[in-house]
Amino acid sequence: MQLIQLSDWLLDIAFLLYVISSVVFVVAMTGKNWAGRDPKQHEERYGRIAYWLAVIGFLAQTGYVIARWIGGGHSPTSNMFEFMAFLDYCIILAYLIIYRIYKLTVIGAFVLPLGVIMLAYSYVFPKEVTPLIPSLQSYWLHIHVTTAALGEGILAVGFAAGLMYLIRTVPQQISTRSTKWLELVLAVVLMLVGFILMDSTFARMEQKTVFEMNMEQMNAAGQMEKVQVEYTMPAIVAPADSQVVQAGPMNPWFEAPSWMEGKDAARKLNTMLWSIITGTVLYGGLRLIFRKRLGAVIQPSLEGIEPDLLDEISYRAISIGYPVFTLGALIFAMIWAQEAWGRFWGWDPKEVWAFVVWLFYSAYLHLRLSRGWIGAKSAWMSVIGFVIILITLVVVNLVIAGLHSYAGV
Repeated sequence: MQLIQLSDWLLDIAFLLYVISSVVFVVAMTGKNWAGRDPKQHEERYGRIAYWLAVIGFLAQTGYVIARWIGGGHSPTSNMFEFMAFLDYCIILAYLIIYRIYKLTVIGAFVLPLGVIMLAYSYVFPKEVTPLIPSLQSYWLHIHVTTAALGEGILAVGFAAGLMYLIRTVPQQISTRSTKWLELVLAVVLMLVGFILMDSTFARMEQKTVFEMNMEQMNAAGQMEKVQVEYTMPAIVAPADSQVVQAGPMNPWFEAPSWMEGKDAARKLNTMLWSIITGTVLYGGLRLIFRKRLGAVIQPSLEGIEPDLLDEISYRAISIGYPVFTLGALIFAMIWAQEAWGRFWGWDPKEVWAFVVWLFYSAYLHLRLSRGWIGAKSAWMSVIGFVIILITLVVVNLVIAGLHSYAGV
């Protein structure tokens, strides 16, 4: 248990350093417009500080991975907390490699905050080390999940570079279809941030709402009892055919539809609704503060960056991440599925969405190499591809039940 506690401390240190690094990266990019010294010198100085903060944070997180692996007896990828923390680890690793190649400060200003969001998302889930369920007791846990996370981490860098390309090149003087879609992407990111803020806040307040459903399950003593569902966040939607046994800060507005089976389905829907509401409020608040589109707020910090360089970084990251993701999320996954469940493919929701991600990035590479889709078209596809990954990580895990539900909250 001492190793597990040490791993928790190391991860907290890494998270703090990533947050500080993100702030310094933002200062490096935005401060050059008002700094008294030479803007280039300002960017390089603060960018170097931010980079080394990220390196130290990465070393601390490496210590977390090693300590939790030894302390838990298996690779730290067996539940949503461990997987999201490891995905963040892969994102930072991919960023550090890309930075050493291109020495472009602005990449860190986009990738490090993305890493902070992913690591903050992991803190939403239970952190306890639990014994592996039978289907996870296999060496394929190390191979399949770690490789899939590494592929998604590299693809995240492609997303960041593609998003930067769009912010850099989409004209913000007038409202167009491109500006609206770009704002929607930024709003989706803020919804994930909103979910993290809401869940963390109410978890500390301990004002749970508890429902009792009209269904029974067997308890540890072998007796049948009513199923209870706990909500950390205030209840917008109640489970179908249920009663409140412990009131929370607000009464539910409506019941979940009867087709949403399972004791956790309504709770997960409730989480999604709060994410959308909070993200919308965050986006609206930022629009009121700056009184212009968020893309227009960020765009000045990217002046002087060659769009072609951003396009190249995005393409290279995806061309590397794609085969790694293919191995981890599809090939290794199917081999493990055959060993664990006796079939290579079963149309489980997580399997389907992993296949959708693979098809999308296959189309990206085909259109870029065969049809000459470079620049804006390529950037949009890199952004949409990672949004699909986010849907797989958040929506599928939180709302849709399946054989991979052991990874949920």
